[in-house]
Amino acid sequence: MGGLSFFEYLKTFRSQLIFDTEQHLLLSVYVIACAAALGLVIAILVYRSDFASTAAVSTSSVMFTLPSIALFGLMIPITGLGLQTAFPILVLYALLPIIRNAVVGLQGVDADMIDAARGLGMARSRILLQIELPIAWPVILTGIRVAAQLTVGIVVIAAYVRGPGLGEGILHALSALGSVNTFNEAVAGTILVILLALVLDLAFVLIRKFTTPRGLRD
Repeated sequence: MGGLSFFEYLKTFRSQLIFDTEQHLLLSVYVIACAAALGLVIAILVYRSDFASTAAVSTSSVMFTLPSIALFGLMIPITGLGLQTAFPILVLYALLPIIRNAVVGLQGVDADMIDAARGLGMARSRILLQIELPIAWPVILTGIRVAAQLTVGIVVIAAYVRGPGLGEGILHALSALGSVNTFNEAVAGTILVILLALVLDLAFVLIRKFTTPRGLRD
């Protein structure tokens, strides 16, 4: 029996595609939120020290020298298959652009402005919350935005350890390419991943518009 046309495939497997897309989006959002919180905390702890900030960025950069599929494979004997393996590795991969941009943004705040705030008797924590973070926010948000795009892609590879999302369908299709409907399965999954990346990117454009102080907008 011949395979379905692409649009017939979408109609037939609509429910599964919607479910996988929702799972892919939810996992991506949870990873980004966790990485953003962790990365920002790390940046706040290290940005005042050149040595500590360089060490933090360099350490997070090590993740990008390791193929994600190899790292997933190394973790299987320790944590097994499933979300407990996929989630922490995805968070680690998302940390680099967030830590790097947060450090750069916080270190880029005008020193004279900080000195003036100190002269007015503002505490260090108040300076951070009311001056440094708002000024650095556009740069920090750009790092989170980059991390979001990376995460949406790497979630596909997380299917190797039974992570949720569109990756399972894409990888199954690629491994059995030539079989009935596998081309449709691969194309549909890929298109949906691209659409998710575009939706998240648009979301960050809107977040930047509504959260950036008026005087710091482009």
